[in-house]
Amino acid sequence: MCRKTTTGLEYFLVHPGGPYWAKKETGAWSIPKGMIEINEAAIDAAVREFHEETGLHSQGPYEPLGWLKTRGGKILHAWAFFGNWNEAQGIVSNNIQLEFPYKSGKYITIPEVDRASWWSFDDALVRINPSQAPLLVKTRELMWERANANG
Repeated sequence: MCRKTTTGLEYFLVHPGGPYWAKKETGAWSIPKGMIEINEAAIDAAVREFHEETGLHSQGPYEPLGWLKTRGGKILHAWAFFGNWNEAQGIVSNNIQLEFPYKSGKYITIPEVDRASWWSFDDALVRINPSQAPLLVKTRELMWERANANG
C-alpha cells in the first residue's frame, strides 16, 4: 500500500512479531504477505493476507509488481495499490504459534505482525527486507506515475 503526500509517496510496511524480530529494524520490515491456499488466486491471497496481518481492508485497483524469489527460496507475488491508514489507529494482526526457543518443543503465541508504519522511499529502502527491495523500487516507478496522472 502506498499513499501520495505533499512530499511524495509513502510506503506502508509491517514489522514481524516475535522475539527474533523484536529489536531488529534495518532489513526487518516487510510488505504484508503470506501463503496462497489451494485453488486460491494469487491476488486473492494477497488481499486476504493483507487483511489478516493488519486488520485493514484494501481496495484496488491493484497494480501487479510481478514476482521474485526470496533468499529463503519462496516465490513472492506482489501488487501495489493506493490506500490510507492513520497510524494512531494501529493494526490488528492474526496470531501464530512459534516454537521458542527453536527446537525446544515449546510454543508461544505471537502476533504475525507487531506494528506498521508509513515510510518515505529512502527510509523504507533501509528498513525493508533486502530481498523485497525490488518490489519497493517498482512500486515507486508505477505508482508515482499513477499518483501524478490522477492529480
